[in-house]
Amino acid sequence: MSNLYIRNIVRFIALILLQVLVLNHMNLGGYINPYVYVLFILLLPVQINKSALLLLAFLTSLTIDFFGNTLGLHAAATVLLAYARPGILRLFFKNLEFSTDEEPGISKLKPGGFLKYTLVLVFIHHTALFFLEVFSFQGFLSTLSRIGLSTLVTTLMIMTLALLFASRKK
Repeated sequence: MSNLYIRNIVRFIALILLQVLVLNHMNLGGYINPYVYVLFILLLPVQINKSALLLLAFLTSLTIDFFGNTLGLHAAATVLLAYARPGILRLFFKNLEFSTDEEPGISKLKPGGFLKYTLVLVFIHHTALFFLEVFSFQGFLSTLSRIGLSTLVTTLMIMTLALLFASRKK
């Protein structure tokens, strides 16, 4: 088994455990719900088969749905994130060359680029997730504030984790 597979399996397990055991039990003021498990999808290799990307997004989020009893909400939002990911990478980083197994991490995209990439995809994920959760436009401003605050906190946590692991690699 190659180093890439082992790294992604360990990352998957660590992020799922962090999400299920710690972050799912955090609800700061009713408006902030951090979902850092999406980092697994964000860091998959750029050249991954699109079907494999969507399947991994579905299986990852279905695991979160199972433990959170959320009936597929995370699956829908995370598959949307995975579907948007190649387009966002092309939009922001069309001049960058990626090798076969290279991931769009903080070392490749630089901190500013990784922040932009993460912020947009987390915003897409959270918008779909929270609007599917309420499934109405009642409380529209409340839902928008949940999306904004949760996106900021999730992005901050993802950036912190990415910086920790990037500096540990060196």
